[in-house]
Parts: sequence; C-alpha cells; structure tokens
Amino acid sequence: MNNLFENSIPGEHTDKPSRKKPIFPVNPDLREYLVKYGREVKLPASYQDLQRFTYTVPLKDKFGKDTAWEKVSYDLKEWAFLKENLVRNYAILKTEGDMSFIDHLDVAGIDFCYFGNSQPFRIRIVNKFNENYDHYYIKQADASRIYGLELEHLLSPNRISYFTDKTTLIEEHIPGIPGDIFINDYLNAPSTNQVRLAKEFVKFNERCFVHLLGDMRAYNFVVNITPDIEDYQCRIRAIDFDQQSYEGRKNLYLPQFFKENKPLVDMVIKHLNNKSIAQYQAEERTLMTFRLASSRYRMKEILDIMTGDTISKPEKIEQLKQELAAHYGNTSVFSKAKTMGQLVKIQMKQLLSKSLKLVPKTKIRFDD
Repeated sequence: MNNLFENSIPGEHTDKPSRKKPIFPVNPDLREYLVKYGREVKLPASYQDLQRFTYTVPLKDKFGKDTAWEKVSYDLKEWAFLKENLVRNYAILKTEGDMSFIDHLDVAGIDFCYFGNSQPFRIRIVNKFNENYDHYYIKQADASRIYGLELEHLLSPNRISYFTDKTTLIEEHIPGIPGDIFINDYLNAPSTNQVRLAKEFVKFNERCFVHLLGDMRAYNFVVNITPDIEDYQCRIRAIDFDQQSYEGRKNLYLPQFFKENKPLVDMVIKHLNNKSIAQYQAEERTLMTFRLASSRYRMKEILDIMTGDTISKPEKIEQLKQELAAHYGNTSVFSKAKTMGQLVKIQMKQLLSKSLKLVPKTKIRFDD
C-alpha cells in the first residue's frame, strides 16, 4: 500500500464535514450491548433536564473572544434539582456510583455548546474543601457517536469512560491541550520535540483511518505531553466522535488533509522520510491488532451490531465505497457493502489482516 503522506497537498483539501449531522437513535441491539457491558445505567439527571434553562450568556475566552459555549441559568427549583443530581451523575462516572464522596462536591457551573452536533452541556464539578475542579459532558445519545467511543476504547491506547441512559449520554472530560491551541502556542516552542510529535501524528492519522473516525480537525483532538527519561513523549487523542463512519469522502477520515492540521503535516514532511512514516504506520496497525485480539469477542459483537445499523445516508455510503475501492485498487471487495458498519469491517480487514497473522489464536473474521 502506498504511503498515506505521499503525493498529498496538505492543507489544500477544501471539502468539509457536513455542517449538521443527524442524531441516529440507539437501536435495541446496541442497547442490549450497552447493558451487557455496563454502559447503560440509570442516571439521576438527563439531557432533557438540562434543557429547561431560562437564559444563556455567551462565554468568552481569556482574550475576550467569543467561544462556542454559553453559560446557562435556571430558576431556583430547577437549580436545586440539578445541583444534587449532576453530582450524582459524576459519582456514577467516576466512582461506579459510590455516593459516599458526594457531600464535598458541588456544581460550579453549566455551559451549553450550540455548535456541536450533539449540542453538549459541560458540567463543572468543584471540590468544596480544596476548590479543585473537573468537568464532564452530557449529550444526546447518538448511535454513531457511541460506536466511535467504543471503537476508540477497544482499538486505541486510550480508555474511555462514558454511560448512557435512554436518550442521554455522559462522557468524562479528556484532558490535554486542544490541537488548535497547541499548534498556535506550543508547536514551535524550544521544548517541543517535533520528531516525536511527527511520529505521533502519523500514528494518530493511521488510527483514525483504520476505523473510519472522521473530522479530526485540530480542535477535535488534544495533545498530551508526558515527561520521559530524557525528554517528553506526546500522544494525540480524539475528543469528538460525532463523525464516526458518517461521511462519504475518504479524505475526511485522514487528519492529514484538513487545512487546520497543515502545520502538523508540514512537520511530518520536514522530519520524517517515507520509510519512517511507513514504519510508524505499521507499528500502529500492529498495536491495534493486538488490542483487537485481546477484546476479540466484544469487538465482534459491536461490529456485527454496527453492520446492521443505519448511521449514515445511502449516497454517502456509496461514495465512500467507491473512494475506498479506488484507494486500494480493489473494487470487488467493497462492492457488496450496503452499510457503514460493513465498510468499517472491510477497512479493518484491509489494514489489519497482515498483522492479525501474528496472533494465531485470534479467530476474527471481518467479512462475517
């Protein structure tokens, strides 16, 4: 397979993800899966409860510029209900529902994002004793987003904490420096090891493409920096999973093609040659294969459910089918696919089958 960074024009890709993706309902099979693996729980406060706000005030950043968030306010009765039950939600997310710690926690504020597809609420939880704070998010339960969360949890080096309750989804806050801020403020700092960061961007690019996670523009991922023996290690983590297997354009599943990521692509081209890029791609596919092997039965379940679900539009499925076939030069293998879930299976087979031979006891078949 050709190197994904060869013959590309970074930053000049003009196609953008859909401005408004529909919310896809959680079907009975997916609901059963969520119950089986402890993701479906009874939540004290729901998304619908948070929608009963009275007014909003735009939030500005530290430079006085508008953000996509608004601070929401509630009447006293609603606020009393939410303060108690949003803390209980947090306990479910963080301590498996152990309520013995909630007395010293409080809700410091609630923000609403009108920009995102899932229109999330951001809950700020504060420790009343030491004023330490944390955040979590309450969103509409969207099936495609749940598939993205599960595939990230199972295939990436990152674990994801989230729970659902009917039409409500709660997610932990994923810490890190937002990609757009990192590019502006840290990318060219003397302390940034650009070679290691370039390697991580190649690996991140590969992970997204393997399971078709789209729209990884800079503000949809974060950069984590960890001190190492002599330097720093970097990891790029996705934080937005709304565009899991929805779009028809193949390049929308490759972070390298978004203009917002151009400085990172330029950095890869500057510091890595084609052999190094190919090596890091192969390394990441091998690691993904071993993660797949360790969760083979759960992975088979979620892919089988995804295969029979509707999480995109027919014209987008057809477009992606044709573009992936052209990318691999293999029309026949994609021709029978009728759903995005089937395309994800075929895509994983194309990219992971070689590494799967290294795990002889794994009996995963992507074309079941």
